[in-house]
Amino acid sequence: MSPERIPIFVDCDTGIDDALALAYLLAEPTVEVVGVGTVFGNTSVELATRNTLGLLELAGCDDIPVAKGAAAPLGEDFEGGERAVHGSDGVGGVGLAPRTLRAAEIEASGLLSDLAEEHSGRLRVLALGPLTNLARFVAAHPDRVADIAQVTVMGGAFDRNGNVSRVAEANIHNDPRAAAIVFDAAWPVSVVPLDITMRHVLTERQRAELAAIPGALPTVLGRMLHTYLDYYEDSVFEGERQCALHDPLAAVVVASGARVIRADEPAGIDVATDGDDWGRTSRRPGTAAEGTATRRIVLDVDRDAAETLLEVLRAREWPS
Repeated sequence: MSPERIPIFVDCDTGIDDALALAYLLAEPTVEVVGVGTVFGNTSVELATRNTLGLLELAGCDDIPVAKGAAAPLGEDFEGGERAVHGSDGVGGVGLAPRTLRAAEIEASGLLSDLAEEHSGRLRVLALGPLTNLARFVAAHPDRVADIAQVTVMGGAFDRNGNVSRVAEANIHNDPRAAAIVFDAAWPVSVVPLDITMRHVLTERQRAELAAIPGALPTVLGRMLHTYLDYYEDSVFEGERQCALHDPLAAVVVASGARVIRADEPAGIDVATDGDDWGRTSRRPGTAAEGTATRRIVLDVDRDAAETLLEVLRAREWPS
């Protein structure tokens, strides 16, 4: 008898690496994506929602609810997405508009509450964008926080520079007040920061291998990766045609849990919410846990994100 699949709620601002992470989770046989919440970040929440629905449609997954969430940070305006990184539509201009799928009537934090009740004690949350939806969930549904088994956050930078400022990583920088709420809530949190994600890259050769996997979705992923690789080649890796796999690495961590983590650090997490340090994440002195609400920073894993992504995507039969 095969083990029951792990239920996962994905909260994302669907740009290119979010799309890769979602595709990986849809193909990973040990997990079940039971819902998706969308948020501003890489692009607008409207485009993030459209991209998510279009991706699920290409994957033949029309039974996963998608709920639109926050359009802007807590108490702030949203000043636009990362067009240079993800393209004008968030996915390299490939046009992921869905033909038939539509977003759920419920808002993202409400969908998360319903799923937390349905999968009480088992639901894992993967946060790939700003943490605004999760902060709204904590405020609106405090009685459901304890029903979440684990929150995994792709975000932060601790012993290296940020990617949108000298001190801050994009997801945290886009709503540090929300991040502070999420890191202080009474649920276990694992953080997958730039310190590790920048060490996991996908090359042009691997992009071509991905694009050659039979099926509509791998083909589209391969096309959108041109934009992502262009940005990283020009702005980050100084002529090397490769890109960082931030969100796919976090997806591997949430799917595999302790089995894949080679090294982590128990640590409380502080977030700067004003001044020049806006969005900086730092270790909090003292305890890293309150009861069972542990805080851990993932430092090393025993798998390569790109090879894991390719292996899992190859093993699934995708619609053409």
